Amino acid sequence: MSTTVLVKKDTLKLLEKAKKVFGMKTYDEVIRLAIEKLFDVPDDMFGVDKGKISEFKEEDRLFMDEEE
Repeated sequence: MSTTVLVKKDTLKLLEKAKKVFGMKTYDEVIRLAIEKLFDVPDDMFGVDKGKISEFKEEDRLFMDEEE
């Protein structure tokens, strides 16, 4: 899915420069990188608790008796 975004010419020039500097193929990649840096989104949000959480056991189920 794509959409059109209206930006000023000077903003487009900045997007073009950033795209070239970062070696990106699309403006979407540039915008996404900028937003992720702005909100300090980690590169990999998944797997941060890997190794910290034990394996699921059947007795860990909440309200297990009520499901039967």
